[in-house]
Amino acid sequence: MSHTTASAAPAPAFFDQPKAVWATIFACTVGFMSIGLVDPILTSIARGLDAGPAEVSLLFTSYFFVTSVMMLVTGFVSSRLGSRSTMMVGAALIVVFAALAGNSTSVTELVLFRGGWGLGNAFFVVTGLSVLVAVTRGGTGRAVLLYEAAMGLGLSGGPLLGALLGSYSWRWPFFGTATLMAVGLIAIALFLPPLARPAVKTGLTAPVRALGHPGLLTVAIGAFFYYFAFFTVLAFAPFVLDMSAMQVGGIFFGWGVLLAIFSVFVAPRVEARFGLIPVTTVCLTVMAVLLVVMGIAPKGVVAACVMLSGAVMGICNTLFTELALEISDAPRPVASAGYNFLRWFAGVIAPYAVPKVAEFLGVEVAFGLAAAAALAAPLTFYLRRRHLARPGVVAANAVSPLLAAVDGSLSDAAVLDRAAAFARAEGRPVLVAHVRMAEVVDEEEADLEDAATAEGIVGTAIERLKAAGIAAEGLVIDAAAGAAARKVSDLADAVGAGRIVVGAVHPNDPEDLRHGSFSAALLALRGPDRLVVVGDASDRRNAGAAASALPAGSARSA
Repeated sequence: MSHTTASAAPAPAFFDQPKAVWATIFACTVGFMSIGLVDPILTSIARGLDAGPAEVSLLFTSYFFVTSVMMLVTGFVSSRLGSRSTMMVGAALIVVFAALAGNSTSVTELVLFRGGWGLGNAFFVVTGLSVLVAVTRGGTGRAVLLYEAAMGLGLSGGPLLGALLGSYSWRWPFFGTATLMAVGLIAIALFLPPLARPAVKTGLTAPVRALGHPGLLTVAIGAFFYYFAFFTVLAFAPFVLDMSAMQVGGIFFGWGVLLAIFSVFVAPRVEARFGLIPVTTVCLTVMAVLLVVMGIAPKGVVAACVMLSGAVMGICNTLFTELALEISDAPRPVASAGYNFLRWFAGVIAPYAVPKVAEFLGVEVAFGLAAAAALAAPLTFYLRRRHLARPGVVAANAVSPLLAAVDGSLSDAAVLDRAAAFARAEGRPVLVAHVRMAEVVDEEEADLEDAATAEGIVGTAIERLKAAGIAAEGLVIDAAAGAAARKVSDLADAVGAGRIVVGAVHPNDPEDLRHGSFSAALLALRGPDRLVVVGDASDRRNAGAAASALPAGSARSA
C-alpha cells in the first residue's frame, strides 16, 4: 500500500542505476552462491580426501558455527565501521578462505578454512541490503527487488557453479568463488562511495538480551527446529542421492529456483489469505512428509522431494523472519542478530548429527529425526502461543467509524470522496488507515517508506475529509507485505467498522505483481458486502447505493 506516485517525480528507469549498485549486486550474488556451492561436490570431496559423510558435512558445521556466533557481533562491528567497510572486510575474508579451502590437503584443513569463509559471509551478507537501500535510485522497493534478484541468482546459481567446476575437480568451485568475489571486492572498492555510519551504535550484548523477549525466543526456538530439517536436506541429501556433480547441481538448481520464487512471490500471497501461523504449520507438515519420503523412496523420488522442499523452505524462510522481526520490541538489526544466532546454530548440529544417525541407525531414522524436528517448530508455537500474541487496536469512538485505506497514490482522492459520501449518509466519522509496508528478504526486513512520508499521506487524507465536513482521524500501520490486508481487516473489527473503502488494483505496479493485490486480499478476508473497492467493476453498484442515500445535491464526485 506504499504507492507515493501522486506528487513524486517520475521514477528513473529500472536499470538506470549507478555502478555502485551493480557492484554490490554482483558481490551479493556471489555471497549467496556459497550456501549451495558445495552440495554437488560433497561426495567428490569425500572420495578425494578419503572421508566419510559426517566428516565432510563438517563443512557446513564449521561454516555455520562461525556465522551464527558472528551474528552476535556483526551489528557491533558494522555500526562502528560502517556498511561499506564491513562489506569489504567480509568480501576479503571470503576471497582468502575460499582460496585456502581449494588448496586443502585434509578434511581438517578444509573444515577450518570453511569456517573462515563463514566469518567473511557473516560480515558481508548482512550488510548487502542496507548498502543497496542507500545507493539504489528509485527507492527502497527497487533496492529490495534488486536484492531479491541477487538472492535468487545466488541460491540457484551456486549449485550450478559447484557442479560445472566440480566436474573437473572438487577444488575448482572454491577457486572459482574466490576469483568471483575478488572481482566483486575490487568493484566495491572502486565504485561504492563512503556511506554514513549508523547514528546509534549497537551494544555487544544487545542480541543476546533481545532473546530475553519471550516472543522472539519462541520464534527463534521454532526456527532452530525448522532449520534442522533445512540443513538435513542441504547437507545430507547429496549423499543419499549419490549422483554425479552435474546431476546433484541440477537438482539443487531447481531447489534454489523454487526457494527464491516461493519466498518472493508466493509467501506474501498465502500469508495474506490464510495467516502466518496457519501457513507455517501447513508448510512444516508438508516438509515433514517430504523428509519421511526421502528416507524410504528411490533416488528419483528423493530428487523430486529435494526440489519440492525448496518451495516449502521459501515460504518458511520469509514468514519466520517476518514473525521474528515484528514480535520483538528490539530494533530490527538487534532482533535479527539474536534470531539468526539461534536459527543458524541448527546448521552446526544437523549436518554432523544426521549422517551419524544414518551411520548407526539407518537413513530412514535420520530423515525421520529431521521430520520430527520440522513438526517440533509448529508444536513450539502452539505450546508458547501466548507469547506470540500481538496487541490489537481498541476502539476509542462512541460511534463506530467507516474505514478508508489510502496509499498515497492518485486513487486516494476517489477513495476519500467515496468514504465521505458513505460517512455523510450514515452519520459516521472516518478512520483513515495507511499501511507502511516492509519487505522481508532472507533474514532482513526493509521499510518501503519512511515514517514522515507515511504520516504525510494520512495527514493529507484527513485534511481532505475535514474540508468536506467529515470528522476524521488517522492511523499508520506498520506491516510486512503479506500481513498488510489482515492487519487492516483486524483494525476494522477492533473499531467496529462495518465497511472499508479501498482503491482497486494498481495495474503493472511492481509491489502488486510481487505480493498480490492488497484490495484482492482484503476482499477475500472481508467479502464484497463489507468492502468497497473504488474503481473496481462492482464499484458502480456501491456508488449508486451511496448516492441514492444522500440528500439531493450532497453527493461529491468520485
